[in-house]
Amino acid sequence: MTNIKLSKTDLQDVLIIEPKIFTDERGFFQETWNKKDFSQAIGRSVDFCQDNHSHSVYGVLRGLHYQLMRPQCKLIRVLRGAVLDVVVDIRKSSPTFGKHIAVRLTESNHKQLWIPEGFAHGFFALTATVDFLYKVTEDYNQLDEHCILWNDLSLKINWRINGTTPKISEKDRKGELFQDATVFQ
Repeated sequence: MTNIKLSKTDLQDVLIIEPKIFTDERGFFQETWNKKDFSQAIGRSVDFCQDNHSHSVYGVLRGLHYQLMRPQCKLIRVLRGAVLDVVVDIRKSSPTFGKHIAVRLTESNHKQLWIPEGFAHGFFALTATVDFLYKVTEDYNQLDEHCILWNDLSLKINWRINGTTPKISEKDRKGELFQDATVFQ
């Protein structure tokens, strides 16, 4: 694995991936995903079925989303701008159940985040515009979509909103409290 650097996080199985960047006076080149290298890095093979592109403006907060019956594993990155990306462990049998990590993903740090099944995910847009790209392993299923309330006090997430009133969808406003959410066993 010569083209990526892997870093573990405080949540088992959630990984920060840093592709190797080749730069010169013309700009840069990076391989953003390679099936063989990626499978070797995470210790298993996954089949991505869809690529998604989310465009947000400063102050947009999306999440905390997950699918329960057909969970979407995600490989995420920011193409333009910066986000605070938050992942919550919702695996009841995990020693880090209910814990979260927050990772700053930016166009300049080129970091990617691997989020396997068993986690809720969300992000806060830190810059004027954000283009957020992610690969998923399952199709979106509206009937299987779940949302944990982004500001649930029991999760103690510091979204770093610094007095900003986040722009939140109606769906996310109606998220469940963590204690009431249906989670992975």
